Amino acid sequence: METTAGLGIRRFKEGHMFDDVATVAVEYPLTIYVNEEELVTIVCTPEYAEDLVIGFLTSEGIVRGVADIDRVEIIEATGHAKVSANFVNKFNAKYRAKRYITSCCGKSRENFYFQSDASLVETRNETDLALRPAEIFDLMSRFEADSDTFRKTGGVHNAALCSRDEVICVRMDIGRHNALDKIYGHCLKSEIPMTDKAIIFSGRISSEILVKTAKIGCGIILSRSAPTELAIEMARELNITAVGFIRGDGFSVYSGQNRILED
Repeated sequence: METTAGLGIRRFKEGHMFDDVATVAVEYPLTIYVNEEELVTIVCTPEYAEDLVIGFLTSEGIVRGVADIDRVEIIEATGHAKVSANFVNKFNAKYRAKRYITSCCGKSRENFYFQSDASLVETRNETDLALRPAEIFDLMSRFEADSDTFRKTGGVHNAALCSRDEVICVRMDIGRHNALDKIYGHCLKSEIPMTDKAIIFSGRISSEILVKTAKIGCGIILSRSAPTELAIEMARELNITAVGFIRGDGFSVYSGQNRILED
């Protein structure tokens, strides 16, 4: 399924109206079933749906990891993801009523966030990864070079997993949390270690994005945008390095300053 569509529009520019074609992001409702029980409908970008499902189920503590999942079947035509799991966490059972997760905020705050997160996040991140300013600028430049869909549509979020000198995996989605779940699912499937890596994110570092980063296990998150106050407080508590406003030749370090080294 295509991730973008071309639509005829009327555009105003330089004082006059004219017909044009706009490239827009596709929204795709994906309903996840776990052992034939309907769990959730996620509004997402349709690529890497299996990664999204695995990352979401693990991130939310519904399964403990990819070993608990026997099979994921994506039925693209009907928008269904059918998961066969050999283990489902009982503690999460009361949150597994049917719910609808929109693309605007990833999920409803009253349903999931902060109710089961505490048991899923490491209390202190102790990664040994440290970055120099030149490495941060280089990683951000590489990341932006892989952001073609964002440049075309302006309507998706990008996330990447990187080492000190390499962008390992890039995923995009209309839902900012979905982009991170796709990263997580890919790493789980491919057995890629995450605790010695950093996350690059295209948008604001909100508290939910910070929690997702903590669940993935990365100790550094980099963004061109700013973090929120709550995200900064959580980053300091969880020992995660949050770096924002990476633009031009400068950036701001809001937490975990010891992991940002002098050139």
